[in-house]
Amino acid sequence: MAKDDVEMKDAKDDGKKDDDATVEEPPAPPDLLVAIEKNVVLIEKAVETSQTRLMMRALRNNGPIRKKADAEVLGRAVRKLLGHGGDATQALVAAALAADVLPEVEIYVLTLCVSTLVRGRDFAAGAALSALLIPRLRAVQALRRALDPLSAKVYFYFALCHEKLGKFDDVRAQLFAAHRTAVLQHHEFSAAVLLNGLLRGMLEANLVEAALKLVSKTTFPETASNNQFCRYLYYTGRIQAIQLDYSDAFTKLMQSSRKAPANTALGFRLQVTKLTLLVQLLMGEIPDRSAFDGEGMRGELEPYLKLTQAVRRGDLLAYNKVVADYGAKFARDKTASLVRRLSQNVVKTGLRRINVSYSRISLEDVKTKLHLDSVRSAEFVCAKAIKDGVIDAVIDHDNACVKSKDVADIYSTIEPQKAFHRRVVFCLDVHNEAVKAMQYPPDAHKPKKALEDGEEAKDDEKQTDEELAKEIEEELGDEM
Repeated sequence: MAKDDVEMKDAKDDGKKDDDATVEEPPAPPDLLVAIEKNVVLIEKAVETSQTRLMMRALRNNGPIRKKADAEVLGRAVRKLLGHGGDATQALVAAALAADVLPEVEIYVLTLCVSTLVRGRDFAAGAALSALLIPRLRAVQALRRALDPLSAKVYFYFALCHEKLGKFDDVRAQLFAAHRTAVLQHHEFSAAVLLNGLLRGMLEANLVEAALKLVSKTTFPETASNNQFCRYLYYTGRIQAIQLDYSDAFTKLMQSSRKAPANTALGFRLQVTKLTLLVQLLMGEIPDRSAFDGEGMRGELEPYLKLTQAVRRGDLLAYNKVVADYGAKFARDKTASLVRRLSQNVVKTGLRRINVSYSRISLEDVKTKLHLDSVRSAEFVCAKAIKDGVIDAVIDHDNACVKSKDVADIYSTIEPQKAFHRRVVFCLDVHNEAVKAMQYPPDAHKPKKALEDGEEAKDDEKQTDEELAKEIEEELGDEM
């Protein structure tokens, strides 16, 4: 009995402990400060040895830290690494004037603070803190090459915060000056980020002509990261689509889609896919059904699927219904202007179907089948389609009808040659991009160094495609 009493008492005590644990829920958080300190060690070594790859490794390791960091952890990091006391907010402001630590360490810690503010949607505080870092960057960046990747991060958040606040016009001149300086000093990371930030801000402000001029006057750095190149291809494709240059726009968007990670960065891939589908429709092509079945994309792409079905049938009523039902969504996706242009393609598709089906049809029937307002409108639409080469027919004004000509053998024309040429150019572009993207281990042509350097090189080689995809997802997620 005594043993049973003891056991009953233990069971009761255990139950009490479980209740307390349920109420308090004190799971031990991961020690992010240790992870931050490890990154700081990498940054210090990068500065000491002038190896940018170590700086890039520290930034790659920064993804999990950015997701879990909070004000308490960042305050501890600032007080410990930058030597400032007081609460977190005072420490952040005071740290902008730190002089007893490496500039790279100072800017890394404060950039981590900015990214946490952005994740918390506190764009005003993020803009203020990133603005404090800009003068510090200008003072030391010209002489410190390893600072370039960190500088790119600062400018990225600086531009993003001001854009979200609707104050991009206030800092556009400053970003132009920073881009010019980065190009002159061969800071390619910063130059790529600044160029993309300027293009994004201009497109958000509908300054398409200015964005087109900027693209024509600048060159994107060849050694920039893959995620920045994905952004650049998307922005240039969007500009060309607005400028009615659909062929080049489609090529740029397809390249951006191929280079984007396959299983991550869903928001970015959705934006690229939506624009690609519209450009393809505007080119007179019907996308494959598989383009709408991507994982996690079906719900978002449903309006574009209905739009494609209306264009394929040449049904103007169905097209107008889709535009009325999903007009707000098209506006949020910033594709409303391209969607409006599709009305002409709907009419052209309907005319092609009529041209193939009927050798002679009255304008009254054309008006009925295309759901136009009047016979005069039908006559005007047919005349324009004939002039543009959409259909091969003539209008009989006396009998108020349209007569289709005999369909010519397409293989007797140069159209197959043009199509083959386009495919060859596409394949060559893919090959050239693949060759440019090839990377080799650093110093592969040199003799092996000390054991420690060899181990560091092996660590670099262990970076997998999944890690690269996660890095792209982090940066694209902040922007999209």
